[in-house]
Amino acid sequence: MTTSASTTSDRSDPLGLTNVLPGSLPRTLGTAETPDSYEVDAVFSRRPSPEEVVAIHSAATKQALVSAGYPSVTLRVSDRRLEIHGTTLEQLEMGLATLLADQLALITSQIRDEQATARKLIEEAAGAETTRADSVATRAAAVRFQRSDDRG
Repeated sequence: MTTSASTTSDRSDPLGLTNVLPGSLPRTLGTAETPDSYEVDAVFSRRPSPEEVVAIHSAATKQALVSAGYPSVTLRVSDRRLEIHGTTLEQLEMGLATLLADQLALITSQIRDEQATARKLIEEAAGAETTRADSVATRAAAVRFQRSDDRG
């Protein structure tokens, strides 16, 4: 069984996009009936994590699109595809593709940072609990049940 590189990528790779699915494009592209905007589907470099999907659908990502001059563009994750609504191939060629690549890499980086912070907090809490438990055990071990007249 042969596996492509995109399916063997692990979550340590930043999320990215590999190509546009030509079959998702309107049949009227390049004709007089070409729509002003349409949906373009792009393939993710790997399956996005649930956290990445939430971040892609977030207000922060929408704001990044608006700030970059793409107020009508919306994104929707559908399995291994990113549905880019309200755009054109021209917009993608003129900078939207780069913006999306940068935004996806930023999302991956932010999620990694959040996860590292959470792991550190958990490790610190576990360390504090171990210290506390050891202290309690030491104090408990120091307790001697001796009669008062045996103290010498």
